[in-house]
Amino acid sequence: MAENFRRKRNRLSLDSYRRAAAYFVTATVKDRRRVFEAAGVVALCLDSLRRASNSCGFKVVCYCFMPDHLHLLLVATTEGSDLVAFMRLFKQLSGYSFQDSTGDNWALWQKSYYDHVLRQEEDIRSVAEYIRGNPVRAGLVENAHDYPFSGSLSEDV
Repeated sequence: MAENFRRKRNRLSLDSYRRAAAYFVTATVKDRRRVFEAAGVVALCLDSLRRASNSCGFKVVCYCFMPDHLHLLLVATTEGSDLVAFMRLFKQLSGYSFQDSTGDNWALWQKSYYDHVLRQEEDIRSVAEYIRGNPVRAGLVENAHDYPFSGSLSEDV
């Protein structure tokens, strides 16, 4: 099924996205619209994120909704967890929820996303701290803990 989903050409085989691994993912809002400045939009996307992670076997170790994009640190919970299927479901659920709640009739997400499969030597806590630090580096807050649109859906970090 994932092979039929049109997305960017992967630098890795699809099997690299169907295994127990950790992934750093960035998804961008279509036309870089700043929709994640609204708490309601972030809340409906968090609900979609929770639903997709439960359905597809992923822990959301860290998330950060920047004004026009989203950073995720995900850990697959089984050998059969599929990042491509997870992202497809998350973007579909959040896109439908966004259109339904706002009445806007444009796609929420830009096609595809950036992904990085963490290597064993990469420290997952360092990647989570990097993600949490994005609002500070962007000048949105002085302290990462003050940013309302980042957190975790997992107790692991």
